[in-house]
Amino acid sequence: MRPSILFAVVLAFVVPVRAQQTGAQDRIYTVKALDRIARPVLSALAAGELKKNMPLGPGEEGRRKFTHLEAFGRTMVGIAPWLALGPDSSPEGRLRSEYITLSRKALVNATDPASPDRLDFSTPNQPLVDTAFLSLALLRAPDQLWKPLTPQQQTNVIAALKETRKIKPGESNWLLFSALVEAAIWHFTGECEMRPITYALEKHQQWYLGDGTYGDGPQLHWDYYNSYVIQPALIAVLEVCKEKGDPNARLLPDTVGRARRYAEVQERMISPEGTFPVIGRSSAYRFGAFQVLSLMALRHELPKEVSPAAARCALTAVIRKTLETPGTFDDKGWLRVGAVGYQPAIRDGYVSTGSLYMCTAGLLHLGLPANDPFWTAPAEPWTQKRIWAGQDVPGDHAYSDSKEK
Repeated sequence: MRPSILFAVVLAFVVPVRAQQTGAQDRIYTVKALDRIARPVLSALAAGELKKNMPLGPGEEGRRKFTHLEAFGRTMVGIAPWLALGPDSSPEGRLRSEYITLSRKALVNATDPASPDRLDFSTPNQPLVDTAFLSLALLRAPDQLWKPLTPQQQTNVIAALKETRKIKPGESNWLLFSALVEAAIWHFTGECEMRPITYALEKHQQWYLGDGTYGDGPQLHWDYYNSYVIQPALIAVLEVCKEKGDPNARLLPDTVGRARRYAEVQERMISPEGTFPVIGRSSAYRFGAFQVLSLMALRHELPKEVSPAAARCALTAVIRKTLETPGTFDDKGWLRVGAVGYQPAIRDGYVSTGSLYMCTAGLLHLGLPANDPFWTAPAEPWTQKRIWAGQDVPGDHAYSDSKEK
């Protein structure tokens, strides 16, 4: 029996449609969500048929050059921590083994110049974004995605990453895309171009606005780009700087502290019903908006005000609320544009089918093993659920770098 089918059978018997009683059930549900989202992308690319099979929605034809790399890079950035756990003999472990194989085959096909599904890493400007997400995925799961490759396959991957050097990022969160690509090259080869890393870090120190929030450029934008890009990228780049003994690593403690505060705010934005404010551009990335909360859980660095169990229950509620809305998937299992179901009017001009797979960034906490307290602790209500139930909840307070929360 194929691992995904076996896992679905287990899910059917273990998790009732609306149950959220234990962490084990939450985990099974979340893995099933990952499988449902990622399978069309990775099975197609592993077979060399992503360009052939992936649909485009109305008005998206102009994004055809970019959409396939978007789908691959964004799928990988979210599932990589789960892949990093490696295979085991459990139903989930066998499913993960299947995905590790699919992901490596997809990576090989995406970067092999002779592959019919070799992806576009160089046409200005979008490939820089999704090559950066792919770079972050490689950093998150090197033992599964990088080390098993042959020397020639590794050469192809690095060559693809380097193709983005001809794309000049704007003065915004895009600086971090170049920094992520160079950080991955540095990590895997020992050499890189340092200027994109140093410049991105310098500018984002200037653009920090306080209370755990950065501007996207010098201005505040009411959207989720602190979570989609800025704070996860800063942490990843600085972790490589720390590994290499680079002086920029001194920025890591404050950067993590700011992300911890941002995760605290994110947890407070989840309503008792599992909804959240749909605000700003890229709303079609759905629960990818909660990458920072998921990342802090993965790193065991949630703020003390947010218990792992409460974060788990809140994130699971959001994922359920999003994915169970009719119209989220087409009849072949591909994501459709929208924040909640199919909502084509919410689409930004740069969004296509591939873009939507940014939602997987909200699944990073699956990288915690099943025996982690995040999954084993009894369910707890999250902050807004407690407040609106009339519980006496301590007040919220701003964060500063000099005051660890």
